[in-house]
Amino acid sequence: DAKPAIMRAFQIAKKRGKSTRGAMGDDYIEFREFRFFLLSLRQYFEYWEAFSRTDSDNDRRISLDEFKSAQEKMEVWVGPIGDIEGEFAKIDTNGGGINAEYGTLLYNK
Repeated sequence: DAKPAIMRAFQIAKKRGKSTRGAMGDDYIEFREFRFFLLSLRQYFEYWEAFSRTDSDNDRRISLDEFKSAQEKMEVWVGPIGDIEGEFAKIDTNGGGINAEYGTLLYNK
């Protein structure tokens, strides 16, 4: 179930530019946005796969312990992470673990 990845890619593609179809057009991806949607979809599928591999208990949240245990895998994807707890704190803005914000770390690296 990769619905979060699909929704992220859809939302980012939809915001790519102002619609030429009036008020109704902002709820849909137009032809000119479709290529960007496909590129975003590929990227967010990769983020989702990374998230799924890190979320060992399948609760769709990543705890600090799960994050620490996945450090070696993440460093392959994004390069060295010096302060793992500091990086976790940057992403986990609400204190409840990491969920959809996971792509933020990978995207910003």
